[in-house]
Amino acid sequence: MQKISARLLASVALVASLAAGGCTTMSTATSSDTTGSISQSSRSEAEWREEMQTWGKRYQANPSDPEAAIRYAQALRAIGQRAQAAAVLEQAAIQNPDNRPLLGAYGRALADNGNFQQALDVLNRAHTPEQPDWRILSVQGAVLDQMGRHQEAQKHYASALRLMPDEPSVLSNLGLSYALSKNLPQAEETLRRAAAQRGAEPKVRQNLALVVGLQGRFQEAETIARGDLSPSEAAANVATLRKMLAQQSDWNKNKRASPLAPSTGS
Repeated sequence: MQKISARLLASVALVASLAAGGCTTMSTATSSDTTGSISQSSRSEAEWREEMQTWGKRYQANPSDPEAAIRYAQALRAIGQRAQAAAVLEQAAIQNPDNRPLLGAYGRALADNGNFQQALDVLNRAHTPEQPDWRILSVQGAVLDQMGRHQEAQKHYASALRLMPDEPSVLSNLGLSYALSKNLPQAEETLRRAAAQRGAEPKVRQNLALVVGLQGRFQEAETIARGDLSPSEAAANVATLRKMLAQQSDWNKNKRASPLAPSTGS
């Protein structure tokens, strides 16, 4: 079994729901909910910028409007303005300290910026033991994974799965958490289970492809990465997969940290 760079896997690993229930993929995607993958949102940057303009105007007119703050921040995150997104949500959260969807979005934005402990503190307020939210539990797991607290993360995923059995995004995060724990066979088994679920997004299969590739089965990994995508999308995913596996190989040879930074959701 190959030795794994935790930073490499963290950068491609975390498919939960830091965004309003979204996921990420094997690329350096714009998400903060998950443990990683290859594809990005189907929206173009131009569409996100249009969304930013629309909701930015509404937010400027009323900065305490939770919906405007959430939608504006989501667009800002999608175009890479993560610090500004966190600032928008922070101000709205001050005005709406008990708004759970807003707190969830703010916690995700904090995780985007690497403020993991603060993100956990905020996310803890976004739901309660009496009214748990499986999406927030999965996001908390993703954050804990990026802090290296994999056993705690896996407990959060297990709790999320009790609320939403066989949810593919949570299973994908759990599988990648096993990979971060250097348990690749368990990671593969869990990711295959995730990929088999109805409604599983292509990004889940890309996470499976990564874990299969890390075990040295490169041809099988490329077959999985191509999946049911168009030829151009498949080529892009395979190219990303090869690049990441090559980076892992370089890291093993040179014993240096992966240049990829952790990814946390959109």
